[in-house]
Amino acid sequence: MSKQAPALEISGLHAWYGESHILHDVNLVVQTGEVVTLLGRNGAGRSTTLRAIMGLTGNRKGAIKINGVEAIHLPTHKVAHLGVGYCPEERGIFASLSTEENLLLPPLVSSTHAGMSVEEIYAMFPNLAERKHSQGTRLSGGEQQMLAVARILRTGARLLLLDEISEGLAPVIVQALARMILTLKAKGYTIVMVEQNFRFAAPLADRFYVMEHGQIVETFAAAELSEKMPVLNELLGV
Repeated sequence: MSKQAPALEISGLHAWYGESHILHDVNLVVQTGEVVTLLGRNGAGRSTTLRAIMGLTGNRKGAIKINGVEAIHLPTHKVAHLGVGYCPEERGIFASLSTEENLLLPPLVSSTHAGMSVEEIYAMFPNLAERKHSQGTRLSGGEQQMLAVARILRTGARLLLLDEISEGLAPVIVQALARMILTLKAKGYTIVMVEQNFRFAAPLADRFYVMEHGQIVETFAAAELSEKMPVLNELLGV
């Protein structure tokens, strides 16, 4: 029986913005159904790694395989069609549309997985159900973040790239996002998170990669977290 390809396999990845060489030989593997967190200080290359997967950086070289399919030369929309959902830090919801209109917009990108129904989304995010007729501009930062994540769940994407989703949000919203990640994990989604909020990320992730100067400098499983804390203190100041 052939072994299932990893949901995401990056090898020898280099990426540039213009002349600036940002990623230097990044290698990481994420198995289907795993939650993996990229840790590192600002500017370490974590967000660039997510952007490079989506084809949103400048020049790239190396290999980025999504479920065994080489994606490094694909344009962004073709990467999405491999079942990848990207939630950027700036969220990018349509401010003039209502919550529900935002949820009805996304196209289906996956030929194998149906997107979550609006009813399923509302069950996961009761706040959005309450605000379904509210304009995007009227939503709180936390509600906007929930909507940004909910929108990619509508597309049928099963590999989710989440960039700093807890940043600047009230603790009650951060808890709701943590519950969402655990729910998605239980449903078999694969999640790669870039997170500054270590206390949010630590209980959710199966494995951690630590980045510094555009390289992976440390990788460990959740079970090793306590023994790795001295190293993390040094690298991240957590």
